[in-house]
Amino acid sequence: MSQVGGKLEGPLDGSVAVVTGAGSGIGRAVAKALRGAGARVALLGRRRAALEDTLSLLDAPPGTALALPADVTDRAAVDAAIARVADAWGRIDILVNNAGTNTPRRSLEDIDPEDWDRVVAVVLTGPYNATRAALPHLRRARSGLVINIGSTSSYRASRLAGIAYIAAKHGVLGFSAALALEEKRHGIRATAIHPGEVDTPILEKRPAPVPPERRKLILRPEDVAEAVLFVATRPPGVAIPSLSIEPLAQEI
Repeated sequence: MSQVGGKLEGPLDGSVAVVTGAGSGIGRAVAKALRGAGARVALLGRRRAALEDTLSLLDAPPGTALALPADVTDRAAVDAAIARVADAWGRIDILVNNAGTNTPRRSLEDIDPEDWDRVVAVVLTGPYNATRAALPHLRRARSGLVINIGSTSSYRASRLAGIAYIAAKHGVLGFSAALALEEKRHGIRATAIHPGEVDTPILEKRPAPVPPERRKLILRPEDVAEAVLFVATRPPGVAIPSLSIEPLAQEI
């Protein structure tokens, strides 16, 4: 941040950002990074208590952050949350589609149909729901930005991630590319950021616990947040279709 006339100014001053899955992990770190750069930030997630915890960590002055409970699979709830953001701040400049989930039983042989549906609904349909709701506001901004948190599973398969997660994350990559192509004429850019293993609560859904020594080697949520901030602070004429970030000891 720079200081002008006694006031701290950040590269995203005046911008409004929406972050899904903001109650923990990557979403929480992204919200902190965007708020630290000066953006007003709306936090979306399923659990109000978790969103309030994130809100307390932002140290945000009144009127610069909102906690809006909404499950990204609930289209009506997402529509209502996005409408509240637009009503409160009059614009939306940045949407970060981060909400994700997985299931312990991950092979095609083992996964329950209900678990398949839930993973695809959160990981792939969730970004559609949020982007669809925010699109009119992003178009009005004429320099809107959608950042979709993909995964290295977006472009390669592994036994570790599971078939539903891999299929859904491949879809996120395609969704992001198609969105960029369709909305370029409205000044909207779309980026898919693909992290490798990250030390977040989703690791608790692994079939086997991740040992502490492994957690020390993988990415932190803040590493992904820095990548989001890098993309969000590029000039409007700069498009970054995709960006991968991996721990040096990436498992495949």
